[in-house]
Amino acid sequence: EPDRVVDVQALAGDSVDNVPGVPGIGVKTAAQLIQEYGDLDTLLERAGEIKQPKRREKLIEFADQARMSRELVRLKQDVQVGVRPEQMGVQEPQPGALLGFLREMEFNTLTRKIAEALGAEPPPPLEASVGASVRHGGNNTALAGGAKRGAASGDGAGTPGAVVAFNAKAATATPIERSAYVTVRTREELAAWIAEAREVGRVAFDTETTSLDAIQAELVGFSLATRPGRACYVPVGHRAAGDGLDFGEADAGAQIGLRDALDALKPLLEDASVLKIGQNLKYDMLVLRRHGVGLQSFDDTMLISYALDGGRGSHGMDDLALRHLGHTCISFKQVIALAPGKKAADKTFAGVPIDKATEYAAEDADVTLRLWMILKPRLVAERMTTVYETLERPLAPVIVAMEDAGIKVDRNILSRLSGTFAQRAAALEHEVTGLAGEKFNLASPKQLGELLFDKLKLPGGKKTKTGQWETRANLLDELAANEELPDDARRLVNTMLEWRQLTKLRSTYTDALPGHIVPATGRIHTSYSLAATTTGRLASTEPNLQNIPVRTKEGREIRTAFIAEKGHKLISADYSQIELRVLAHIADIPQLRQAFADGLDIH
Repeated sequence: EPDRVVDVQALAGDSVDNVPGVPGIGVKTAAQLIQEYGDLDTLLERAGEIKQPKRREKLIEFADQARMSRELVRLKQDVQVGVRPEQMGVQEPQPGALLGFLREMEFNTLTRKIAEALGAEPPPPLEASVGASVRHGGNNTALAGGAKRGAASGDGAGTPGAVVAFNAKAATATPIERSAYVTVRTREELAAWIAEAREVGRVAFDTETTSLDAIQAELVGFSLATRPGRACYVPVGHRAAGDGLDFGEADAGAQIGLRDALDALKPLLEDASVLKIGQNLKYDMLVLRRHGVGLQSFDDTMLISYALDGGRGSHGMDDLALRHLGHTCISFKQVIALAPGKKAADKTFAGVPIDKATEYAAEDADVTLRLWMILKPRLVAERMTTVYETLERPLAPVIVAMEDAGIKVDRNILSRLSGTFAQRAAALEHEVTGLAGEKFNLASPKQLGELLFDKLKLPGGKKTKTGQWETRANLLDELAANEELPDDARRLVNTMLEWRQLTKLRSTYTDALPGHIVPATGRIHTSYSLAATTTGRLASTEPNLQNIPVRTKEGREIRTAFIAEKGHKLISADYSQIELRVLAHIADIPQLRQAFADGLDIH
């Protein structure tokens, strides 16, 4: 019965919501008990009748905890909803409004299916370019470079919606012609482009390197765009295949020296009066930082898109170009295939012919500038300016500094733990095969499933579409908690789970982390993705340092390998009230101290 669900939840508990329940009783067992005894109160009164000793003892010992758990999971039934029951009946949909909304959200397949079901004509597809951004019109202010002047006539002139529409049209008025892009090979030509950027007051900027790892990447070139269709590429580190046997010996063509190019570019990039526009500028900032070049006054189209459309799956340039410009960019895979080298690992952008590199790199800058023209006005139109300018954009330089600093790691601790985990895993493997009565590959889900459900006939087995037994961790957890299983069977499952945990910790952390230590710094420099989650959280990759276990002894041991420099300490703090106040005091952060003094809600 539906009203007994609360009793089942009270017994089983819920670790996510901190509902303790009764230890050792899962949802399946709880449902059986409530089905047999009718309700929680009756079950607890007659707990002495339970045949299974362990279950009986747990129910008697944790009876009060079960009653408390019931109160925790019970829903509040006297909420003032402000709606009469008769208003909550099923109503016929309004085809026009429903289909318009679905098309607006770009649920194209769903739009077609519902239109067919309603016998209605589906609305026309949204235009890939102007339409995709203009439809977000709303109320906005003007953007840059003449948009305000151009939109300042006629009805609605100067309104946010008009500015959004005007800039979207301006961004797509000039076709994307790769053949029009310029290769800059002399300092004089570069100086002219820099002067043009200063005159316009803005420039789209992008770097090309030899690696996705910004800490170790070599700078190969950079691209600039001053207006739609007006873009160039400046090669500084291209090499060419020699005589077919050697790579890097032949002349790739005239290029400006790396130091000369950076010396010319540095004043522009560090000039706060000229806006720099980029896509995922965090990467470019890291590359430039290693060469002593900073970046002042910038906009990041990836972060703008994230602030506007955080629920979308991707904010990469190629996806944004297709979504807002209806344009398919040259993929990195296409251009890198032109570099010499038999294996993909041997190919770098330094080996891409300069003419092809120009098409690819200049297109990046051109597209980024166009995206900025489309997306930037929407921030005000959709009242997201504060989110972008006070949260998303200021965070980028902070993350750059964090990634550049990295974190020190003790190789010896990782090596020792790897050996310890390997020995323990071997002992556990021996124990599992002993309990199973046969040797099998513990890493094989197929062999494990056959052992548990074919040979040992354990309950609860489920098969996949391919006919193979499932052996997921949560299924094994249920088996381990099943008190009706023979002791040897439960011991086998528990030992198997422990073996899995140890081998995963070893492969993911103790064996893998040393490979991420950068030789030049002796540190691990993880990459934090600023626009990867729908919740606004950062995501750590290469390697992922956010999911190192903390609740297990082994996880805590791994964490000891992350150390501070001599004379320093690592502090672990949660984002809660007392920690933030301690931070404001110790670090003496004026803004944070003032926020507390003003009684602001920090969270």
